Amino acid sequence: MNQEIKVTADAVVFCKNDEGTKILLIKRKNEPYKGSFAFPGGFVDNHELVINACQRELKEETGLSIDVNEFNFIDYYDQPDRDPRSRTITFAFAAVISEEKFVEGSDDAAEAEWIDLEKISNLAFDHKNILEKAKQKIFNL
Repeated sequence: MNQEIKVTADAVVFCKNDEGTKILLIKRKNEPYKGSFAFPGGFVDNHELVINACQRELKEETGLSIDVNEFNFIDYYDQPDRDPRSRTITFAFAAVISEEKFVEGSDDAAEAEWIDLEKISNLAFDHKNILEKAKQKIFNL
C-alpha cells in the first residue's frame, strides 16, 4: 500500500528574560488532540520551503512574526505513528526572543499563550520530545 507522506514544520519559540523562560504554545482547535497544547505548526505547501512554512504557520496561528534567520533547526521527527491522521514527517525549528509579544489564537489554533517552561506537562503528538531536544540544543539543558 502506497501512502502519501506529509511534511510539516513546527515552531518552538522561547521567551527568555530576567523573569524566566516561557514557551509559546497553541491550544488545538481540531482533532487530533483537540484542546491539547502543541507547538504552532502545520503542513508545508508544495511551493514553499520548510523554514518558510514554519514562519507562515507561526504567524497564522499566533500572529507572531519572526524572521526566518532567527530560527535554528532542531531536528526532524519521522516516527511512522507520530500523527494519527497520516504518515507525517515534521521539521522543528526554535527561536528565542527576549520579550513576551502579544499572541492570539487563529486559524487552526483555538488559543495561543506563553506558558512557563517549568509548567509544561502534556503536549500533543510527540511535541514533548521536540521540546526536550530544543531545550538541549538551545540552552544546553
